[in-house]
Amino acid sequence: MVTNLSNLYERHLMKEKLVTDLALVTGASGGIGKAVCERLARDGYRVVVTDLSEVAALELATRLPGMGHAGYRLDVRDDSGIASILKNIEEQHGPIRVLVAAAGILILDDEGQRRPITQISNEEWQMTQEVNSSGTFFLLRAYLRLRVNQRIDGARFIAFSSVAAQLGGYRSSAAYIASKSAVLGLVKAGAREGAELGVLVNAVAPGLIDAPMLRLSLDPSADSKVEKTIPQGRIGTPGDVAGAVSFLAGNDSAYTTGSVIDVNGGYRMQ
Repeated sequence: MVTNLSNLYERHLMKEKLVTDLALVTGASGGIGKAVCERLARDGYRVVVTDLSEVAALELATRLPGMGHAGYRLDVRDDSGIASILKNIEEQHGPIRVLVAAAGILILDDEGQRRPITQISNEEWQMTQEVNSSGTFFLLRAYLRLRVNQRIDGARFIAFSSVAAQLGGYRSSAAYIASKSAVLGLVKAGAREGAELGVLVNAVAPGLIDAPMLRLSLDPSADSKVEKTIPQGRIGTPGDVAGAVSFLAGNDSAYTTGSVIDVNGGYRMQ
């Protein structure tokens, strides 16, 4: 009987959370973005899945556990489009309590290698900054503007940096490294300004994670060699990153802002 009552209570809490808590994730069709959506859905959030592909966003939204999920096309380079979509989402689904800026891009050469600075084109540089740094800025600015007009309890903005920004990178290009370094500074500035609005602004910095972006430059046959450079002795999983996002989205992070959580198995230690 106690177990049954416990299960009923847990289902009641889940329904209450679905009524109030909405999380939006960008770049959701990628390995990490998908894992973040799945984890937040399991945590009880209604998840707004966004991606460059509306079809991919809608398909993932229908597969997530729980209820009340939705899928939208969103290009993080589109400043005015972001503001419009976030406004429409809040009008249709309620306030966004958690926004996870997971969309990102890494451009390598045809052999999957980083180009040296001397060979990076203006176009490659610009595209990388537009998605990784400017895209994060556009999302943060739009989200803070919404919270100026309507404050909500427990508001969270979670950005994505990278171990490459902290180490100078080994496989990532200088364009990527610079774009993810910009996110580190933006998070600190956003945390100071967001505090006045009740918004916590943090980031995760993944290391070597077994996701499509890593596989652009690393063949699985090289895993055993790479794993020797990681103190924990393994390449990370998208679920490892999603766990850090879950913490930053939840109540346990209530006194955490302007911080970056390293998810790299000890690959980079201060």
